[in-house]
Amino acid sequence: MKQTARLLHASSFGAAAGAYAEHRPDYAPAAVRWALEPAPGPRVLDLGAGTGKLTGTLVALGADVIAVERDPAMLTELRRTLPAVRALSGSAEAIPLPDASVDAVLAGNALHWFDMAVAGPEIARVLAPGGILAGLWNVLDDRVDWVAGLERVSGSAGIGPRDTFSNWRAATVGLHLPDAGLVAEFGSPEQVEFPHGQRRTADSLVATIATRAGVLVMPEQEREATLSRIRAFLASRPETASGEFTLPMLTGVLRVRQR
Repeated sequence: MKQTARLLHASSFGAAAGAYAEHRPDYAPAAVRWALEPAPGPRVLDLGAGTGKLTGTLVALGADVIAVERDPAMLTELRRTLPAVRALSGSAEAIPLPDASVDAVLAGNALHWFDMAVAGPEIARVLAPGGILAGLWNVLDDRVDWVAGLERVSGSAGIGPRDTFSNWRAATVGLHLPDAGLVAEFGSPEQVEFPHGQRRTADSLVATIATRAGVLVMPEQEREATLSRIRAFLASRPETASGEFTLPMLTGVLRVRQR
């Protein structure tokens, strides 16, 4: 994605902060535990924290969490939901923390929005020796037939390569290493998935897809056409046509350790 398009997509979420907080899933606790397993201590930075979906899981696991988010509307939602968490305005490219102040930096569905040529050295700066950088993504299990059909109907704007089990590893494995300079900072990446099925209705699943950046930046007519097409597909499938169902999902983790 070109820089201008990336910035447009990355800045789209604030307008839908309330819907994002209501409909986006949290993260599998087992995935978060695995991400933090080698961290040298309990201090965790949730970077690009959004409305606090990952922050809440970190708090529940007993981590000492600081959340950093650049979008004011998203940050407001986070502070409303998790008032006890220290939540700061800032970005991956300008982290408002001192050197070596955290043991792990985690990013939930956010690492791909960072300009890692700038953010990589910043992350390395705030990490204590041996610290962990981990990106987490909630991905659809497109090995399930109807989920693969949903992907086709939604198009890449609704469900992109990072959003499916089949593609997320290839789409994310190099995100922490944009240039040779960072190779010396971090070790080899590890990637693992953890089951994280979500209870949904057709309406709530459509509302979730509507909070994706590719949909948020669509012209209104195109967005409504896309969401209508998804509703029609869900109404046509016996798995999703009536009542609640389990959306097959996993939380994928990309983990690297600072040398």
